[in-house]
Amino acid sequence: MSVSPEDVEVEWQFDALDLRPAERWFGALSTPRLGGISTLSDPGVTLSALTATARPAERLADTYFDTADWRIGRSGHVLRVRHRGGRAEVTLKGLAQSTAGLRRRLEVTEPLPADGVGALTGEGPVGWRLRALAGKRPLQVILEVRTRRRPYDLRVSDETVAEAALDETTISVGNDHQPVRLQRVEVEVEPGWVERLTPLVDTLRRECGLQSAALSKFEAGLLAAGLQVPPAPELGPVSFDPNPSVGDVAFAVIRRNFSAVLAHETGTRLGEDAEELHDMRVATRRTRAALSLFEEALPVRARHVRMELGWLAGALGAVRDLDVQLERLDAWTADVPDEERFGLADLAALLSRQRAEARRALLACLDSARYERMVAGFTSMLRQGPSRRSAAARAPAGVVVPDLIEARHRAATKAARRARRSGDIADFHITRIRLKRLRYALEFVSEIYERRTVKYLRHVVKLQDVLGLMQDARVAAGRLRELATAEGSTLSPSTVFVMGGVTERYRGESERLAHMVPKLLHELGGSEWRKLTTLMERRRLELGAQYRWPGPTASPPGIRVGAHPASTAPDHTPAPPPRPAPAEPRVAPSPDLPAPGLGAASLGAIEHPAASRQAPGRLAPTSWATDPVTGPDDRLSETRHPGERRPSSNGEGPHTEGPS
Repeated sequence: MSVSPEDVEVEWQFDALDLRPAERWFGALSTPRLGGISTLSDPGVTLSALTATARPAERLADTYFDTADWRIGRSGHVLRVRHRGGRAEVTLKGLAQSTAGLRRRLEVTEPLPADGVGALTGEGPVGWRLRALAGKRPLQVILEVRTRRRPYDLRVSDETVAEAALDETTISVGNDHQPVRLQRVEVEVEPGWVERLTPLVDTLRRECGLQSAALSKFEAGLLAAGLQVPPAPELGPVSFDPNPSVGDVAFAVIRRNFSAVLAHETGTRLGEDAEELHDMRVATRRTRAALSLFEEALPVRARHVRMELGWLAGALGAVRDLDVQLERLDAWTADVPDEERFGLADLAALLSRQRAEARRALLACLDSARYERMVAGFTSMLRQGPSRRSAAARAPAGVVVPDLIEARHRAATKAARRARRSGDIADFHITRIRLKRLRYALEFVSEIYERRTVKYLRHVVKLQDVLGLMQDARVAAGRLRELATAEGSTLSPSTVFVMGGVTERYRGESERLAHMVPKLLHELGGSEWRKLTTLMERRRLELGAQYRWPGPTASPPGIRVGAHPASTAPDHTPAPPPRPAPAEPRVAPSPDLPAPGLGAASLGAIEHPAASRQAPGRLAPTSWATDPVTGPDDRLSETRHPGERRPSSNGEGPHTEGPS
C-alpha cells in the first residue's frame, strides 16, 4: 500500500498569547471586500479574494494511546481517539517536524468501534497501520487533552481551500500538577493551495502577533508531563582513528549497518514505500557480511546473531522478490496489446496475494519474541565494544585487512572461473554472492585507505549488478513456472499464455545479460586491482616497521588471515622464537611493479623476512597479468567451503549463502 494525497495533512500551527486579534482578523474576512480580487490561477491570493465563514464552536476530548514500549511513538506516529458532538473517531498522525509553523504529515481517520480502540480490525486505514506498528501489544493511555475550538471555512470563490481554527487547549498532566494551557491558531490547507495561501498566512501571523509552534499538542503534553518517546538505541561509536585496530573497525562498521536495519524497520512494517523494505534488507545483508568478515575479532555470540539475521533476511527477501516482479509487470503492461493486459492483470493479482501472505509472515517475524531477543542481545554486544583481552581484536587493521580482502577476492575469482567454464546460471549466482562479499569488505575498510578503493569498486558493482539482474530473471521465471504448475487449474487460458510469454522474456533477458559477463569478469584482476593490492601491501609494510606483536607467535593470536573462517582450523604449529625488529623499515614496492600477493602475509612475516615466503595455495603475483578468469589452472576452483550448497531458485536467503 502507498500513501495517497488524501492521507496527507498540511497545516500551519501558531502559538498565540491572545486569540482576540485572530478572531477579529477572520471576522473581517466574513464579508467580501471590493477590488483586488485575484483568479484561481494567480500565484498568490489577496485578502479580498478570500472569505471566512464561521462554524459553530465545538468541544473536543482527545486521548492519546501507545504501547508500554512506545512502539507507536518510536515509529514517529501518534494514535489519538477524539470524542466530539456524540461521535468518536480514531486517528493516526505522523510526528513531522515543523518548518516555519508548517507541518506535512500522515493523517488517517476511521470511526471508533463500540468496544474501543483495541477492537480495530485490519481493514480500515488506521487499523492495518496500527497492526503493522504495534502488533498485538495492548494499548495504554498516554495523555488526555481537551480543546474548545472555533472553526472557520476559508473559501476562494465557491471552493473551500482551507480550514482555520482558534483553539483553547488544556492538557492534563496528573493530579499533582497544574494543567498545561495553550492558545493556538491552526490553518489546515488543501495540498494544492499551499504556495498560493502562504503569503496570506504570513500576513495573518504578522498582523496577529503569532509565533510558529515548534511542538505539536502531543509533544507539548509529553514535555509538561515529563515523558519522552525513547530515542533509537545508542549502539556506540561509528567512527575510528586513522590507525585503528581490527576490533575498532569491526564494531564501527557493524554499528552503522545495524543502525540502518533498525531505522528502516518502521517503513518496512507500514509497507507504504517498497524502498524501505529494500533498504532494510540491504542493511541486514551488510551487517551479516561484516560479522563474517571480522568474525575472528568478535565475541563468539556474534555467530549466533549472524544466523538470526539470516532468518530475518529470508523473511525480507520473500517480500522483496515479489515487489520486483510486480514492478516489472507494471512496466510491461504498458507495452503489450490490450488482449494480453487482462492476463497480466490476473497474474499481478495472483502475485499480489502471494506478497500479502509473505508480508504477513514478515510482520509475524518482526513481532516475535525471537526478533526482540536478537535486537536486545545484539544491541548489548555492540554497546560493550571490542574486548580488550582479545589479541585478535587489538591487532592493527592495516596489517590484517589486506589478507581479509584478498581471501574474498580469491573466492570471487575462483567462482568466476567456474561460472565461465560451466555457463551454469547457479554458478553465476554463486559468483554474484562472492562478489557481494568482496564489495562489502572493500566498502567497510575504505576509510583505512582514504577511499582509494572506489575505482576498483566500480568494476565490482557493475559486474554484481549484471549478475543480480540475471538472478532476478531466473528467480522470476522459476516462480512463474511454479505458479503455472500449482495454480494451473484455476488460471484462465489467457493468463497461462501470458505467463509463458513473460517467462520467455525473462529467459531472453538472462541470455542477453550473460553475454556481458565475460568482459566484466576480466576486470576482477585488472590494473585497478593491482594498484589496490600495491597500496594495501605498502601500508602494511609501513605499519609493520613500527609495530611489533608481543609474544612468541609469528602473527596476532586468533587472526587466521588468508583463509575462510568457516573452513580453517586453528594453527597449533609452534612459531619460531621472536627476532629483533629490523633497524629500518622494509622498502615499500614501487607502484609500477606488479602487486605482491597478500594471501598469507602477517605481522610475523613482516618482522621476520624468512616467514614472508609465499604459502601453499597462495595466488602468484602475476596470476592475473593475462586473464583474471581463465588464468592458471586452479585445482581448488571446483571446491566449495564446507556446508556450502548451490543456491535454490528462491534467491539467496540464509539457506543459500553458505556459512560465511
